Amino acid sequence: MTINKNENKKQKSVIYCRVSSRAQEEEGHGLQSQETRCRQYAELKSYEVAAVFPDTFTGGGDFMKRPGMVALLSFLDAQPDERFVVIFDDLKRFARDTRFHLDLRDAFRKRGAVIECLNFKLDDTPEGEFVETIMAAQGALERKQNGRQVSQKMKARMQNGYWVHTAPVGYRYETRKGHGKVLVRDEPLASIVSEAFEGYAAGRFQTQAEVKRFFEAQPDFPRNRQGDVKQQYVARILTQPLYTGHICSEHYGINWLKGQHEPLISLDTFDKVQECRNGVARLPARKNIGDQFALRGFVNCGDCGKPLRSSFPKGKYKHYPYYLCQTKSCASYGKSIPRDKLEADFAEIVKTLQPSKVVFNLVVALFKEGWSQREKLAQDAIKSGKEQVRQIEKQADALLDRLVEASSPTVIRAYEEKLGILERDKARLQEQVANYTPKPEAFEQILELSLRFLANPWNIWETGNITLKRMVLRMAFAGPVTYHRNQGARTPRLALPFKALEEFLTPNVRNGAGKET
Repeated sequence: MTINKNENKKQKSVIYCRVSSRAQEEEGHGLQSQETRCRQYAELKSYEVAAVFPDTFTGGGDFMKRPGMVALLSFLDAQPDERFVVIFDDLKRFARDTRFHLDLRDAFRKRGAVIECLNFKLDDTPEGEFVETIMAAQGALERKQNGRQVSQKMKARMQNGYWVHTAPVGYRYETRKGHGKVLVRDEPLASIVSEAFEGYAAGRFQTQAEVKRFFEAQPDFPRNRQGDVKQQYVARILTQPLYTGHICSEHYGINWLKGQHEPLISLDTFDKVQECRNGVARLPARKNIGDQFALRGFVNCGDCGKPLRSSFPKGKYKHYPYYLCQTKSCASYGKSIPRDKLEADFAEIVKTLQPSKVVFNLVVALFKEGWSQREKLAQDAIKSGKEQVRQIEKQADALLDRLVEASSPTVIRAYEEKLGILERDKARLQEQVANYTPKPEAFEQILELSLRFLANPWNIWETGNITLKRMVLRMAFAGPVTYHRNQGARTPRLALPFKALEEFLTPNVRNGAGKET
């Protein structure tokens, strides 16, 4: 008697599972539950399960974009002589798009695979294919309707001032009663982002590259898989209006809508940063030596007036830091000045920026008088600002009326752009009006910070921090300092308020550290 070896050989099968969101998996409609049902089906049919291919994929589009489905098809291609049964839980897990559903059916037919569904009887008869096509079309309709519904809900929520996308660095989502998920400050990242904006706007950071290095110096700041902070990531942060407390979405047609979240920066600071990004960098940044020379970009040659460059020429045993003039027509061309000598001479100038103690009573009185005048001006500014807001609202209403009546796409686009500009102007004015009224406690805070800096900039300079040193330079001096390699530093031009206090400064500054520039 001859025994057929294939009689006891089980039919091989593979299982395909898919969820379209993490929420489905967490709510019990996930991959594991689908796999369990499919395995029970295979056991009932006496199939041998050779492999399981899971997918977590949003949407029902091109199946070739699903890693799990691509792996499944590759698995079948690798075993062309084997005939598999492909088991899946529901027709919607197969493909929720009519065209892709039919394409996927053909892809399995070409590979000799048979598909079986737990919740739908697949039939290769014309009638069966017709019903299957109708079911696939129904799934596609549901997917598109769900997508439209989600989009409408997202737009409505954003119109109410709530951000609906991934929280940018510096924010996190927190669920609050009556509001749902709301953006809240995520410390210490919120303070880091705020400091980056304020520093760039105030000139503490001269280029986006300096902001990038500031982020990289913060241990808590997120990095990519390679441990880097990319320039593109920095650019996205610096151009994100969300940090001003406003919602902007080109996709949903929302322009500078006041959000429900706390702003990290003012709109004025944001605008200054955009101006800095679009302008010409005032201080060339060189990653290799830029952080080794505090005066790079701030000190000019005493002969030609051009900025001194910096270098690290190699000596016999090590590299030595120098400043030098590289203007070929200059008498000091190629003549180097040791970095430590030049910066030590300049440190002596910084030490002299200390007014006499007796002047501080006068300074306090001047601050109080100025603060009182500011309060009076603020009331006029508030009144003017509110009137400007009303005028903008009238212009916006008139534009909306014209927009409704317009039929030309070009005209509609022009009206939409104008509305966006008006909304931005309105947001800026509203922020200014809110900030015009000085808070009583703000006077003491500003006075304390101002006096701390005016009292002795040297305390900040001597910390050795390159960023703080450059801050002192920008706040204390009205322009670059001229330094001659033989005669030393010439009299610097002081910035306000040091200019106003010049008569009270030490004689070295009042009389000049050298010749007048």
